[in-house]
Amino acid sequence: MALREIRTKGDEILEKSCKEVIVFDKRLGILLDDMYDTMQRKDGVGLAAPQVGILKRVVVIDIGEGKIELVNPVLVASEGTQNGSEGCLSVPGVFGEVERPQKVTVEAYDRNGEKITVTGEDLLARALCHELEHLDGKLFLERVTKFLD
Repeated sequence: MALREIRTKGDEILEKSCKEVIVFDKRLGILLDDMYDTMQRKDGVGLAAPQVGILKRVVVIDIGEGKIELVNPVLVASEGTQNGSEGCLSVPGVFGEVERPQKVTVEAYDRNGEKITVTGEDLLARALCHELEHLDGKLFLERVTKFLD
């Protein structure tokens, strides 16, 4: 697998909305594999396609419980609130406190085009929300209530 360059704050691609994936093919699988390897190499817990320069609605997450691949994800439910520290591979060295839902449910497709549902609490809920916002051109900086040292 190839490691991809992570785009950083100031790159216009991070401000754009992504297009839905229509074709589920080998190229999509390669993108997912490359994104996961890139995220792991940089010690991240999530990575969205625009962070590697691809305007597709594709996300990978691993909070230490195994790989989650989401294609065309949609947040369908959320409940509660939590406050916690967030960082971003596209904003290296910057951390801030962000309020997120305590629990979320996301509907998406896997790499083969099969519909899946992922429900996450705590860190997984935080990661899901963070990565899905990347798909709409938003960085966590817009939600920071207090920057951390």
